[in-house]
Amino acid sequence: MKDAVSRFSVLSLTDDVEWIASEYIRYGAVPEGYLEDAYHIAIAVINEMDYRLSWNFKHIVRRKTRDIVRMANTLNNLRQIEIMTPAELL
Repeated sequence: MKDAVSRFSVLSLTDDVEWIASEYIRYGAVPEGYLEDAYHIAIAVINEMDYRLSWNFKHIVRRKTRDIVRMANTLNNLRQIEIMTPAELL
């Protein structure tokens, strides 16, 4: 397992990530006290991932978050991302 994980890229927390994460919070996609959850989505968006998989039903995998992230990304000319559980991907 360590060998497999050692080949993964580590994605950085950049100014762009911080900016769009703050937009997600400002629009109410993620509650203000949960910046890390907004960062998780923002890192995936800024790095042009197709999917953001999570088991976090409280702040990430919910209709409100999906809709607001889609809106914020559209307003800021960013790529759209699918937010879902790993089970939904199958």
